[in-house]
Amino acid sequence: MDLKHLEGMDRAMDKNRGDQVRLGIGLLFILGVMLYAASQSVGEVSIMLVMAAMVGGYMAMNIGANDVANNVGPAVGARALTLGSALVIAAVFEAAGAIIAGGEVVGTIRNGIIDPNMIPDTDTFVWIMMSALIAGALWLNLATAVGAPVSTTHSIVGAVLGGGMAAAGIDIVNWGTMGGIAASWVISPMLGGMVAAAFLYLIKRSITYKPDMMNAARKVVPWLVATMAMIFSVYLLQKGLKQIIHISLLQAAMIGAVIAVGVFALVRWQVKQPKNLQLEGKQGVNSLFTVPLIFAAALLSFAHGSNDVANAIGPLAAIVDVYTAHPGQFGTSAAIPLWVMMIGALGIAIGLALFGPKVIRTIGSGITELDQMRAFCIAMAATLTVIIASQMGLPVSSTHIAVGGVFGVGFLREYLKKNYDRMVLEIKEHHPEDDQLAIDAFLQRFSNSDIQQKGVMLRDLKALSKANEDPAHFSKGERKNLKKVYRKELVKRSQVMRIVSAWVITVPATALMAAMIFFMLRGMLA
Repeated sequence: MDLKHLEGMDRAMDKNRGDQVRLGIGLLFILGVMLYAASQSVGEVSIMLVMAAMVGGYMAMNIGANDVANNVGPAVGARALTLGSALVIAAVFEAAGAIIAGGEVVGTIRNGIIDPNMIPDTDTFVWIMMSALIAGALWLNLATAVGAPVSTTHSIVGAVLGGGMAAAGIDIVNWGTMGGIAASWVISPMLGGMVAAAFLYLIKRSITYKPDMMNAARKVVPWLVATMAMIFSVYLLQKGLKQIIHISLLQAAMIGAVIAVGVFALVRWQVKQPKNLQLEGKQGVNSLFTVPLIFAAALLSFAHGSNDVANAIGPLAAIVDVYTAHPGQFGTSAAIPLWVMMIGALGIAIGLALFGPKVIRTIGSGITELDQMRAFCIAMAATLTVIIASQMGLPVSSTHIAVGGVFGVGFLREYLKKNYDRMVLEIKEHHPEDDQLAIDAFLQRFSNSDIQQKGVMLRDLKALSKANEDPAHFSKGERKNLKKVYRKELVKRSQVMRIVSAWVITVPATALMAAMIFFMLRGMLA
């Protein structure tokens, strides 16, 4: 056996040891949840409560491992944050969002997808909630293992749907609501992609297509960051803090406008500092977006923790409510004991730290290459799209929006790259083949011009060609080669297909799994 084989074996063993350590820490968390839940429950129902708490902790870890990547993945891919820093920021702010703004009451039957009046008794209700937790967690675990970001909300929705149908038949389902959820598979990524692409195109037109990028950036970046501050303020007030404060969109917008004014003044002062005046080129422009991206990752994590903790603890809170606060009764909402909220918050943070890097890398670099400007556009899309969709009553998924934003940025880059290559070929076609110096000089002027000047130069060049004042002398074979426009795939098609496929089958897959688990639980416990 040679040295190369030995080194390969060592690397494989190191990877296995790392996997074993992560698995061990995860099992210790579940064990801690089991012991604490056992200390909180007494009587005949204690075993069911302990089981529910353990599965709730498992579900929370899977949410942290998969869903949180949407908030920090773009910042990591753009190198605004290291992976370690992103994990710390996300874990802290996810837990803070869950504990501070997670609310005191949580919906037990997500989005009204089934009719609770058709559930015959509390035992059946508990079995539905348990099967939903287990199925949702298993599906998220599988998606995380293959690096596919999926919607945790859709996972639990599908699981509740399947458990409900297994318990009471097809009539229990609100098919109108399910139709809206199915529509979100298309609406969410398309809206996210269009908004992110629109912001990126705005940045390119106003900054990177200008001859002096840094001078343009110093004028435009304060406005962009101020806009971001306003949008994020509205998002946080309307979504992240909705459980503890209730204000209208207009009131949130007014507060956001005040914050935006302060941020504009601060950023305008910052870009004029000596260290920022020395920055040059695209790298210098990107550096101006680094700090806003760090704040964006933190605020998105806080809002996510306050909203999506319900996916982990909603069914668990329902089971606790049935057995403790309101024995023998169940409804569409349930109170959340502090210990249940802590399971959700800690589980999300631990799952992110242990198993989150895989999906973070998929979003940050596995789909398309990101820099700070592109990541900024994705963060803007992730918030603005949710606000717009909420006001219009459109069902959307934050996961689909964020990943759709990555798709939108990548496909816009492909489109612009293809257009630029076509323009370069047009320039070459309208110059004599033996006049390479003229071609190089024209291309240099072309690349240094802004978007309006480029259009004028191309029109003038075509006019000269039509007037036979600048005839081309390429051979037929050379012309054929020139017409083959180089198209570089800047979005990995295999990742797109894998992620979209996972989105489409999430609800039916979790529904089927939950139905099977429900029948198994009923057979064992009835």
